Amino acid sequence: MRKQSQRVYLHSIATRFRAGVSLVALAAVATALAAGSAQAQSAASAPSDDLQEIVVTGLRASLRDALEQKRTTDMVSEAISAKDIGQLPDVTIAEALVRLPGLNGTRDRGNESQAVIRGLGPRLAFGTVDGREVASSEPDRNIRYEQYPSELLTGVQVYKAQSADLIAGGIAGTVNLQTIQPLDYTGPQFVGRFGAVYYGAAADLPSYSPVGYRGSATYVGKINDKVAFALGGTVQQQKNGYASIQGWGYNSGADAGDLNGDGVKDPTPWGAQTAVTRIDELRKGALGVLQLRPTDSLEIKIDAFYSKFHIVENQNQQWFQNWGNWDNSNAGNYSNVKYENGDVAGGTVAWNYLRNVIARYDQDNSVFNTGTNVKWTADKWTVTGDVSYSYASRDNVWNALYIDSTSPVTSTFDFRSGVTPSLSVVGSPLANGQLSVAQGNNTGPDHLRDSLGAGRLDVTRDLDSSVLKAFDFGVRVANRTKWYSAYNWTQTPTSTTIPSSMLSTFTVSGYTMPALLDGDFDSLVNKTLGGLNSSLATQDLSQQWHVNEKTEEGYAKLRYDTDLFGVPVTGNVGVRVIHVDTTSGAFQSVNGGPYSPVSVDNSYTEPLPSLNMNFQVAPDQTLRLGLSQAISRPPLDELRASRSLDTTGNTPTGSGGNPKLQPYKAKQIDLSYEWYFRPEALVAVAGYYKYLDSNVGYKTAIQNINGVPYQMISPFNGSGGFIRGAEFTFQTPFFFLPEPLQNFGIYSNYAYVNSNVHEYAPVNNPLAANGLARHTATVDLWYNHAGVEARLGYKYHSRFTTIYGWDATQLTTLEAESTLDFSAAYQLNDNIGFRFQVNNLTNEPLRLYFDNMPDRLARYEKYGQRYSFDVTFKY
Repeated sequence: MRKQSQRVYLHSIATRFRAGVSLVALAAVATALAAGSAQAQSAASAPSDDLQEIVVTGLRASLRDALEQKRTTDMVSEAISAKDIGQLPDVTIAEALVRLPGLNGTRDRGNESQAVIRGLGPRLAFGTVDGREVASSEPDRNIRYEQYPSELLTGVQVYKAQSADLIAGGIAGTVNLQTIQPLDYTGPQFVGRFGAVYYGAAADLPSYSPVGYRGSATYVGKINDKVAFALGGTVQQQKNGYASIQGWGYNSGADAGDLNGDGVKDPTPWGAQTAVTRIDELRKGALGVLQLRPTDSLEIKIDAFYSKFHIVENQNQQWFQNWGNWDNSNAGNYSNVKYENGDVAGGTVAWNYLRNVIARYDQDNSVFNTGTNVKWTADKWTVTGDVSYSYASRDNVWNALYIDSTSPVTSTFDFRSGVTPSLSVVGSPLANGQLSVAQGNNTGPDHLRDSLGAGRLDVTRDLDSSVLKAFDFGVRVANRTKWYSAYNWTQTPTSTTIPSSMLSTFTVSGYTMPALLDGDFDSLVNKTLGGLNSSLATQDLSQQWHVNEKTEEGYAKLRYDTDLFGVPVTGNVGVRVIHVDTTSGAFQSVNGGPYSPVSVDNSYTEPLPSLNMNFQVAPDQTLRLGLSQAISRPPLDELRASRSLDTTGNTPTGSGGNPKLQPYKAKQIDLSYEWYFRPEALVAVAGYYKYLDSNVGYKTAIQNINGVPYQMISPFNGSGGFIRGAEFTFQTPFFFLPEPLQNFGIYSNYAYVNSNVHEYAPVNNPLAANGLARHTATVDLWYNHAGVEARLGYKYHSRFTTIYGWDATQLTTLEAESTLDFSAAYQLNDNIGFRFQVNNLTNEPLRLYFDNMPDRLARYEKYGQRYSFDVTFKY
């Protein structure tokens, strides 16, 4: 039986491999026929030689170098270049990423964090560092890009098409962060930078300073032409406090109430909360690289990267409860009701309970990546070996003190779309005589760990053929384990009253919300609870899981350079085959009984053919075509085997993860036309079509567990659909204007996406696919001359679905946003420069809503402007 199953398994792999090769062959024939109708143009023509070389620096130099990278690649891609270390004007690399064509992001605590590519969310965008898969402190696979300081990076490549030599995982695209190559570096030896950062929204918050700082230093030492090293460090303190109004979702089921007596249920909010968060985030990073080239045929690079940030948030919250709990008398509690789309979107609510929460949230994140790369060349052979290890961790705990109003309050809210959210109460329920300490509630400590070891071998054989230039092949193996555990506990107060001297109230300008209760957290906890007693913490086995993933990949690729009907064509054709084995371990409970361990295995094999063709239709014009099959592996946290099962009803039911998930799968076509009509200038038009064969999302469906069909609420594979879009890029200095206006320029792009892919919730009105923003636009106007540089940057995206936080069931819609940034720099001499920046000039709010219903407010926050000034020293 074992031999028979092995034969079936090998036959399956062979069948898929042949199917993949057939797809590539058909694509190549179709492309050749299409190319045959193009007009032949001379490959020997040269660009106009009447253009003088322009020496540029700073942002303009970054745009120029990125343009050159885009031009010389053999596939559809974008690039960010910062050969001059520390030149990128952004706090994190994510802020630079979202300015590229077709890319978006979501703001977390006011900073861009994760990448959305071509209308597909972070779970379908694959992140690497120096071509290596890395561990992540997120529960799934997503790289938290704000963990990578821009000061320690020299560039980013975003591959929008697929190539056989790329690690499998990015249907949306692959984002590769690049660290320094010391032997190839031509910039200054030392770059140091230090400055202050000021967060405007935090200026009026009590007991809080909105001033932080940012500093970095990088040194590149070239001992000789054969040995060089780089050392870098960065530190940043972020102090961006802000306020928010948050909704808790809607009671829209059969138990909703009929407010106006028309016999129709009126969906009402479950409740809401106001909050102020005062953040103190300290981020540190370090980079070390040693590169050796002892002979012309041997090169060795050893590198290590470390980043750690510690977040402390002091939080003041008010919870407005009992809005949606209905009985026969609750309809009388509502007055002045404002309806929208059948929802109760505003009004006055009597007899609801107010809970004040004074809390502290503490989070530690760290990432460590290291590896050794050895490259050997001899005659026509190039062999590259790479071994790497990556480790990420996250520890967080939330400690809170609940202080309740002793009598119900009357509140008024307005959450209608197009209206700035507001929430107020009648009277002052915060007088000390009306307050009582309810309990201490503590979530955590939660621990997440992710470790990943990998090795790969890549071989290139240069070929003597006039058409086939090289044959590439290689293998990669990886072993990754991610695990998570959670604890929680409550404490009964030793004193239910608090002296008036320990409490105060404050209001927040720019918001319509009640005054918030405040006090020193440590003093209040010591007075009312006798201090925090973490020994009371008990492990929540329903939240404990681990997933081990073993990956084996192999690829073969041919690179070619030929003519088709007189048109020069370069590119590659190949196939990558990936095999994945997973083991998911967790705990399950049946009928509310004790938790018992459970382990589930799964595996899959996928062939991934790809073809890239680059037609040099003119010396300054390139037409690129990419055809491929791609996968994105399931989120690691959704592969958890955690389950809660119930067999007491007629139909067994349950909820939990799904360790049997298969990957997201897609077939895709990419087409790009690029016209480099002047130095530093580009007009590009790109189109793409992806057909998502398999999607992953939460829904209710049948899942067989030990031979029993359960009606489970879990992540499942399901139907996909198409994603199609177009991107337009235009960038140029204003060469057509008289001096000195020629020193101005523009970088701009626009992207349009259309899709019929949806999430699986809500069932009656499903959300669009995570990340699908129909319209995205960037316009940067810049000036660069004689050491003076300035940029005014505009970014817009239309609304799109996002997962705000770590829970994939919490799907929300991010409202359309328009942000405006400004930066100016002056290079005093070759060694000293100054830079001033303002981000979010217009104080664009973040607004999220539930259930595809704009009136169902999830979160409203204004982060304010971020001002920074720094000095750079280099030699």
